[in-house]
Amino acid sequence: MDDQLRQYIDEHYRKNYGAKKFIPGETPVSASGKRIDADDMAAMVEAVLEGWWTEGKNATVFEKMFAVHFSAASCITTTSGSSANLLATAALTSEKLGERRLKPGDEVITIAAGFPTTINPLILYGAIPVFVDVELATMNTTVERLRQAYSPKTKAVFMPHSLGVPFDAPAVRAFCDQHKLWLVEDCCDAIGSTVAGKPVGSFGDLATFSFYAGHHMTMGEGGAVVAKTKELAQLVRRFRDWGRDCWCRTGEDNVCRRRFAFQFGQMPAGYDHKYIFTEIGYNLKITDIQIAAGITQFKKLPEFTAQRRRNAGRLHAGLLPFTKFLQLPEAPANTVPSWFGFYLTVKPGSPFTREELVNYLESRKVVTRLILAGNLAKQPYLQTYGVPHRIAESLDNTDAIMRNSFWVGCFHGLGDEEMDYEISVFKEFFSRYP
Repeated sequence: MDDQLRQYIDEHYRKNYGAKKFIPGETPVSASGKRIDADDMAAMVEAVLEGWWTEGKNATVFEKMFAVHFSAASCITTTSGSSANLLATAALTSEKLGERRLKPGDEVITIAAGFPTTINPLILYGAIPVFVDVELATMNTTVERLRQAYSPKTKAVFMPHSLGVPFDAPAVRAFCDQHKLWLVEDCCDAIGSTVAGKPVGSFGDLATFSFYAGHHMTMGEGGAVVAKTKELAQLVRRFRDWGRDCWCRTGEDNVCRRRFAFQFGQMPAGYDHKYIFTEIGYNLKITDIQIAAGITQFKKLPEFTAQRRRNAGRLHAGLLPFTKFLQLPEAPANTVPSWFGFYLTVKPGSPFTREELVNYLESRKVVTRLILAGNLAKQPYLQTYGVPHRIAESLDNTDAIMRNSFWVGCFHGLGDEEMDYEISVFKEFFSRYP
């Protein structure tokens, strides 16, 4: 990139995206958001000017970086975290996995206090979601609950690290190994979190990530799957790329040196391997323009994660005097969250409702969000379409979350001023209830 163009990008960034003064009560304190800089913009502009706009060299660089970080055999980029969940599920249905493949009627254990795109791929492939409850303080489930939910039909555990707080991944991994189950970690809200010193995403057979604008790092849109084995990685890539059997990357030809030497099914011997399809696949590739930003964003992830932790710590300290009203979030032992949001639950018997507190916060420009889909088992579409599912236990905590919980922002685009303002608004509200 020539100096003049880079100078223009720097000036454009300073003019339009530079630091702006925070005005309490006027500037919204967002629940989530992105933090970008001129380096991100320059990387994308450079990718545009190179003219190779589909998956290309930037994808190769990013996927290698990402796979190494998670001690994975491979990383496969895709269009979103939802697409990543779809591809992870699809890969587990492949005939190539033999008796371990996920078949219609097989059960997959997950939490009810989650997001639809964790369970929707299971439903689409005919698997049965089995819902377990969570703990209010962590928004995650326990291995004891998994044991109670297990049945001879169980084939996998597909579990999110809720709002950046890790579940007990080593224990869940051991449970899955004991019963020969697949483990898929949904890390879409949790990149940067660690368990026992290892990043979330490094425990599962597969792990999924989102790079949406409001997440820990962004490509605007985007996602990724990391796979523990080359076999699973090849299946994920195959489902992503139309179901094509060929493993050449976009723009490559004849990497195997046997492009015209295979014979599949009823196809003629020697038919071009690039046009042999052995799975019912999709086209879910991301552009190299987006991945250019992913590379620069990923390099800043430690800084982003540290800011999220500072913000969450400041909120926790500021709200600690009000635990008679609020259940504060707790990080399980041996975990370090990369907080997606700072979640809170209004305790039973409080002299106000969640709605009253949330409405006050919103009126003072503190943006709030409820806890994703609340109780997935009660979402209308499961009843409308008669979706088969099993509820393994009473979902009392999930229902409490649906009725009484919410979260406020602590993302890496916020700082001390915003955190202190959030705390002050809570204090204003609680001053009504001495």
